[in-house]
Amino acid sequence: MVTDDYLLAGGLRLHHRDWTGPSPEAPTVVLLHGFTGHARTWDTLAQALSARYRVLALDARGHGESSWDPDGAYGVDEQVGDVVAVLGALGLSSVSALGLSMGGRTVTNLAAVRADLVDRLVIVDIGPVVAAAGAARIGASVSAPDVFDTPEDAFVAARAANPVPPEDALRHRIRNNLLLRPDGRWTWRWDPALRGSGRSNLPRPDPAAQWELLGSITAPTLVVRGAQSDVLAAEDAARMVRDIADCTLVEVADAGHTVPLDQPERFLDTVRPFLFA
Repeated sequence: MVTDDYLLAGGLRLHHRDWTGPSPEAPTVVLLHGFTGHARTWDTLAQALSARYRVLALDARGHGESSWDPDGAYGVDEQVGDVVAVLGALGLSSVSALGLSMGGRTVTNLAAVRADLVDRLVIVDIGPVVAAAGAARIGASVSAPDVFDTPEDAFVAARAANPVPPEDALRHRIRNNLLLRPDGRWTWRWDPALRGSGRSNLPRPDPAAQWELLGSITAPTLVVRGAQSDVLAAEDAARMVRDIADCTLVEVADAGHTVPLDQPERFLDTVRPFLFA
């Protein structure tokens, strides 16, 4: 069974989806989406993981059904604070944590600064450094037209930007990421303050500080890289394995940066053995 719930943290209304798992004693795994994503991108994965876990899929501040921050406070420290607040409100003292891209950076920092909260860690296609090609592509995507006459127009634009994902997975992501405007047209759910080259966009933490944090991670860790990723360079992924005490790297073939979207079945086959161990 899955429910949609809301909590107040730091003055913001934060949304999460909650799959109850096989029993009240089941361990919990927290899933965090990437920049411009939303909690429902995890629906299929969460359903599969709920055979063993209670699964919480969080909408990051400014995304999905969570509130937009009026001050544009979208840094990693704020996002870690939101996760800690949600776990505290739900009475959870220890979880497995999985995050993609922006969410991967959040769970990395969470595991480093609150090692007591994280039992197992999955970092998906993000490291302390964002490769130049990926940064340019992401910058172009958030500056692209963001108002559409129909949901189908939004899907066509998303398909042109990424031809790899299965159609049903991409349609699910787009359908649940659209907001109907008063004029009858459609736009993205995520905060307009994060869009456009002339606006604030997502702040990036200092790479040197992020590399240093990796040495504080004690949880068993899996780094998942898309074999065609333009965000996490192969050499940076290899360095992460060296810097994190207990870390394994897996590359997923025929996947770019959005590994769970590009290859959902291969991604599940990659993370399930690690999480179910």
